[in-house]
Amino acid sequence: MSAMISTTGHMALEISGVTKQFVKSDGLRWPWKRDTNGRKTVVAVDHVSLHVQRGEVFGILGPNGSGKSTLVRCIATLLLPDQGRISVFGHDVLREEMAVKQLINRVSVEASFFKKLTPMENLIYGARLYGLGARQARERALEVLQRLGLKREVIFRPMEEMSRGMQQKVAIARAFLTQPILLLMDEPTTGLDPRSKREVQAFLEELRDTHDATILLTTHDMQEADALCDRIAILDEGQIVALDTPAGLKALVPRSNGHEPTLEDVFMELTGKRLVKEVDQ
Repeated sequence: MSAMISTTGHMALEISGVTKQFVKSDGLRWPWKRDTNGRKTVVAVDHVSLHVQRGEVFGILGPNGSGKSTLVRCIATLLLPDQGRISVFGHDVLREEMAVKQLINRVSVEASFFKKLTPMENLIYGARLYGLGARQARERALEVLQRLGLKREVIFRPMEEMSRGMQQKVAIARAFLTQPILLLMDEPTTGLDPRSKREVQAFLEELRDTHDATILLTTHDMQEADALCDRIAILDEGQIVALDTPAGLKALVPRSNGHEPTLEDVFMELTGKRLVKEVDQ
């Protein structure tokens, strides 16, 4: 991170009235309205406002198509919001794009790699784009990959020979390699086997407890959100329908048959939708 980029005295993330729309063709199931030209306008994110404190793990839950990933892409400067304002440690994502990029990194459910290269080669390449020297990048990459449970011999095999779960661990290592102070985790454990998921979750817990990092996490895993997140926003059809601590959200739903409510109960109650279980394709 450049010493010229100020992060002191600022909220980690401030989102105010953000709206993002798309024009979609017929045959797609999205909430939409026709404009005066007869096109279908999808409102993916609808006047969303929230703030994330420095050092907080903030979760965003919602059904498929609720706008979670679109919101994350707007924060990451990959999409431009149509309305509203987003700032990362006081830096506006539109007016100060390069400053924001030096403070963040992102992991998505669909990570892209040079599949013929090894994890180490992929990480060194990514690190060099951020200005890290090859030796420093190699040392840091080894440390992070091994903390995520990858054996040394795997680190030097082509990515195409690795399982999807291992590739996702490499994606997380690549994002953390630059030591971002805002880490955007867009469904990072979707499709992972139980062991890999636990290793990734343990790594996120370590980041939360020992590093000066703020984490924004979208997930379909209610137990993961309950265990990791300080606060959670539930998004439905592009709008926030609830925002509180996990305990505060569960207090919104009455006990059933003597059992304490879970985040899944809250999700079902507030969105009126069944949870869609993700499967590894």
